[in-house]
Amino acid sequence: MSENLNRLWAGIYKENPTFVLMLGMCPTLAVTTSAKNGLGMGLTTLVVLVMSNMLISILRKVIPDKIRIPAFIVIIASFVTIVQLLLEGFVPSLYEALGIYIPLIVVNCIILGRAEAYAYKKNVINSIFDGIGMGLGFTLGLTLIGMFRELIGAGMIFDRKVMPAAYEPVTIFILAPGAFFVLAALTALQNVIRLKKGRADGLNVICDTGCGSCPNTACAGKAKEARTTKSKKKRGGEA
Repeated sequence: MSENLNRLWAGIYKENPTFVLMLGMCPTLAVTTSAKNGLGMGLTTLVVLVMSNMLISILRKVIPDKIRIPAFIVIIASFVTIVQLLLEGFVPSLYEALGIYIPLIVVNCIILGRAEAYAYKKNVINSIFDGIGMGLGFTLGLTLIGMFRELIGAGMIFDRKVMPAAYEPVTIFILAPGAFFVLAALTALQNVIRLKKGRADGLNVICDTGCGSCPNTACAGKAKEARTTKSKKKRGGEA
């Protein structure tokens, strides 16, 4: 159970798709003009991610390795079609707001990435928790970006006026440049938080993952671990 909870926390914070892995930037920048749109896109992706992870994990021993990517796309496309029809029938306003970005979920690198890196190699329960964690992290990221853009650019949150009547909306924030501004600010904020946490733990790193599997040889934490390992080996040889 601890592994499943770790996957949940990793998807939400440590490996957040939006602010850490920087995946799914197309819908992140395009549909987050409001908190409602961000939440809707995030939850839609979450449902597709969980269901596709589950089915791919179930079929992982049946899908031939050579055609796994086309198989993943067919499975994901099937769930996207179901979700798209449900949105069109029950939430037409959200369906129209998200538009072309709903079918584009099929090729969302978050979903394909989790299918390839995790669901195809793990059991069903682990894959479901991984999908939930990554989906919640993506939903959180899109909702936060949408909230800030809507608040600054329209003085509202979830279509409700929250700013005083004298407030003059900064309309650029609900336009394309505003998405880049908010994404950059929130990413910088989480980097500052991670850096402070790393320094408090005695490390000069901004990630919470282990250095052993880190490919970044220029990272200060990686270099520190290498020096520590070399020192231990030297002491062991002298002994």
